[in-house]
Amino acid sequence: MKPGKISVSVTLDEDLLQKLRKLADADSRSLSQYINVILREHLNSVNKSEPQ
Repeated sequence: MKPGKISVSVTLDEDLLQKLRKLADADSRSLSQYINVILREHLNSVNKSEPQ
């Protein structure tokens, strides 16, 4: 089952936003989709490194 979507507002540094937009475009994704991908990958990485 796909997770539901919730709209949020965040404030990003201008240089970070520019880099994210370029990376999203290179990956043929919207900015929102790209941010979801990298956040999911980061959380998976964090969860793997946490002791159980």
